[in-house]
Amino acid sequence: MRYLPLTDEDRRAMLRKIGAASVDALFGDVPPSVNQSADEALPGGMSEISVERALMSLAARNLSPSRAPCFLGAGAYRHHIPASVDHLIQRGEFMTAYTPYQPEIAQGTLQALFEFQTQTAILTALDIANASIYDGATACAEAVLMAHRMTKRPKAILSSALHPHYAQTARTLSEYAQYQTTVARHQSGDFAPLIKALDGDTAALVVQNPDLFGAVADLTPLAAAAHEAGALLIYVFNETVSLGLLRAPGDVGADITAGEGQSLGNPLSFGGPYVGLLAARAKCLRQMPGRLCGMTEDAEGRAGFVLTLAAREQHIRRERATSNICTNAGLCALAFSCHLTLLGGEGLYRLAKINHARARSLAKRLSEIKHVRLTTPLFFNEFTLKTPIGGAELMDALAEKGILGGVPLSRLLPDEEAHQKSVLVAATEMNSEEECALYAEALAACLS
Repeated sequence: MRYLPLTDEDRRAMLRKIGAASVDALFGDVPPSVNQSADEALPGGMSEISVERALMSLAARNLSPSRAPCFLGAGAYRHHIPASVDHLIQRGEFMTAYTPYQPEIAQGTLQALFEFQTQTAILTALDIANASIYDGATACAEAVLMAHRMTKRPKAILSSALHPHYAQTARTLSEYAQYQTTVARHQSGDFAPLIKALDGDTAALVVQNPDLFGAVADLTPLAAAAHEAGALLIYVFNETVSLGLLRAPGDVGADITAGEGQSLGNPLSFGGPYVGLLAARAKCLRQMPGRLCGMTEDAEGRAGFVLTLAAREQHIRRERATSNICTNAGLCALAFSCHLTLLGGEGLYRLAKINHARARSLAKRLSEIKHVRLTTPLFFNEFTLKTPIGGAELMDALAEKGILGGVPLSRLLPDEEAHQKSVLVAATEMNSEEECALYAEALAACLS
């Protein structure tokens, strides 16, 4: 067949080369419980209308944030997206080649990425930013690898208050790059254990702000301690709107920042696609993964945009590449830029203030309920509550009442007994005072 060019002899030769006796032997490490044949795993054929009905029935089982009061966070936030964002990202000026290798026919794509980089650099108060990456977790992992390449040191220290998805991604990429990762356990705002963990092998100290539990802190002392030890400080964030109110990563001394840009221009979408932000100081330029777009002039003196740096395995020898992530989240980055452009600096600041005020109001309401304790005293738009029953059980009960009440920490930290009765709650501009009152009433009823 045209699109299946391998012959049986080709397959036998490939198996001989890798030392496998058969295709089944090749997949021998896959547990039998998940190694099912297509005939076993898939239902029989259905008509188009039957498939539509089946999928609509499945979708109806979800409690969507678009039709229920939503207080979910933990790295993915429901914010208002202006209708003009969706219109702008579909304009023909941006609908150019997906991969902008030929600048003369991809100016729309290149300029959009250049603007995105500029906005990210300004937002984070750092010198350079790349043309986006998959999401916040992969941006965090790439930041760690950057630090290793720059310092020539083998170990990265991860804060225990770093989002577990970010930490796991960093550990996975580090392991296969033959670097070490160490988790330093500490309480939110208590940085003494992190500083104590710094040593001559430390390439980077990775800290999130606001952290996993929503706590906000001044990272300036950590930056000073890391630099004194010859290490870099990596500032991680997963709520971009927080940068409208908090001190920027560059202003507190961070060398690299990695974060999630979903909050601007991108809906929750059941978990993706999202857009990772990665920015750094100028000294990190040659170690940035992915793409960097630049502005130049053509032979007639007109402004033009080009790929300035593309040190990916698609462009150079694999062993010299800074990353094997071979794409950028172009459409999501464009949506981010459109939304941020519409807001402007003053608009982002006002949006951040609204988020903070709404979260403070909600936290006050909920913490006044009997047996509910607020455990995050200083926060932006997300905080942790301790309740007398399991967090997962409580969130299920609220969902039965039509409220998405938050994320149980047991989902993120299943092995930590101390967090089994804690819930992470977020409030944004999308939550009205009426919704907050409804949440408090429903929570009190669930605990009565």
